[in-house]
Amino acid sequence: MSEIPPAPADDVRREALARLSVFATRDSAAYQRTRNHLNGNVSGLSPWIRHGVLTATEVRDAVVSEIGPKAAEKFVAELGWREYWHRVYESIGDRIWENINAQTTGWPPDGYADKLPAEVETGRTGLACMDSFVKQLTTTGTMHNHARMWFAAWLVHWLRIRWQTGASFFLRHLLDADIASNNLSWQWVAGTFSKKPYIFNRENLERFTNGVFCGDCPVKSCCPFAGTYEKLHQELFPHAATP
Repeated sequence: MSEIPPAPADDVRREALARLSVFATRDSAAYQRTRNHLNGNVSGLSPWIRHGVLTATEVRDAVVSEIGPKAAEKFVAELGWREYWHRVYESIGDRIWENINAQTTGWPPDGYADKLPAEVETGRTGLACMDSFVKQLTTTGTMHNHARMWFAAWLVHWLRIRWQTGASFFLRHLLDADIASNNLSWQWVAGTFSKKPYIFNRENLERFTNGVFCGDCPVKSCCPFAGTYEKLHQELFPHAATP
């Protein structure tokens, strides 16, 4: 099979600017209110920024000029996080693969597995939400940021797999794969770059997915995410200090 030649750089740049224009003029005003919903108004510009087709500065300026600094505040903050991750990476180098802080979960380092289970990697766990996220990732190279957080939390805290294993999985598939943003976000979820581990519950997931996964989920009657945050924290981190 012959390879498809890459698009000329000018065409790629024009496509990126067209996408930026659509987001700035049509969708950016609703970003702050809807960004955590899987069907919310997100930019989809991360791969273009990651590969240098767009700069974070021109993306920021386009949005601010369209909706004003106050309405753009949350979007600009997210661009700022991207810059922050990169500054941290410049400072620590290869140590980005090591825990920046001690684990806050109460589990020892050897309490986490190294290998990604085959059923997780192929999206065949029976959990409708997680399997859908994996299939989207492996077929399109994309995953909504909120879904990334849920998936990372599930992998690290429910399955107790090392965050580095999950981070490597994302880097292999994401179109916007960026070691700084990726690894440090995984560390934030894992609780090695934050004051506490990030977890979620079924109510949170249903709210931001409009319940599209839970209704027909094969394991809905024994959902591992059901319960209050207090209950889940006690189950997941029995040896950790009470939050």
